Amino acid sequence: MPGGAALLAFADAAIGPDRATLDAARAALAAELGPAAVTAAAAVAANFSKNDRVANGLGIPIDEIVLKGTAGLREQLDLDAYRSAANTFRHYPKG
Repeated sequence: MPGGAALLAFADAAIGPDRATLDAARAALAAELGPAAVTAAAAVAANFSKNDRVANGLGIPIDEIVLKGTAGLREQLDLDAYRSAANTFRHYPKG
């Protein structure tokens, strides 16, 4: 895919903690595909984040298979301690 490597680098940088890496990824993406590609890629990333937040805010539960498959990661990141986690767990029996 044209610009695929630059898009992947931008996606990785967008979720990472390093501003300099993000700036470099933006510049590389703009150089390869043009400034509009940076805007489009950022909009796609933001839309994923928005959809996740809307689903959480509405209380749409995670499928049980996903809940089981992510137990270790959720424990490692202490995600179940977030107040909004109650929106998911209220749909499942305790224990």
